[in-house]
Amino acid sequence: MHRLSAWVLVLLLVPGCAWYSFTGASIPEHLQTVAIPLVEDNTVSTVTGLDDEMTRLLVDRFVRQTRLNLETDEQSADALLRVVINRYTNQPTSVSGQEQATRNRVTVAVQVTWVDQTTGTDLVSRSFSAFEEYDPFDPSQEETAAFAALEKIADDVFTAATSNW
Repeated sequence: MHRLSAWVLVLLLVPGCAWYSFTGASIPEHLQTVAIPLVEDNTVSTVTGLDDEMTRLLVDRFVRQTRLNLETDEQSADALLRVVINRYTNQPTSVSGQEQATRNRVTVAVQVTWVDQTTGTDLVSRSFSAFEEYDPFDPSQEETAAFAALEKIADDVFTAATSNW
């Protein structure tokens, strides 16, 4: 009787694994390809390459960590991930007694649309943002902080797009 119950339980749980991968990513089985056009950067930022870096991070997650294949033609892809960087701020968060910034915070915000083009369904359509602080006495750290914020956003986008619980 216990063996029968165990088999019934296994048979009920196995179909739920059809969308699951060992990275924790859950992608509908009918999606085989994804188009990720170059991220659009609508900000006025002193850091160049935000669009390229965000695109690279997303391709890394969606192609290397799932079974999806990258499709260069947006219309031919089963899924489309479109991202627009719409806000970039760099503000002091800590000021010394001489009224000089001792810590700065870079904040990046993006708008994401993840569409199942085979069904015409928006799977994710929302904003994401992240920040990272740095030492303003070392100007090269602004880019490092900005790219670290993009890394956090890419993780959040991937989690939102691949979590169906």
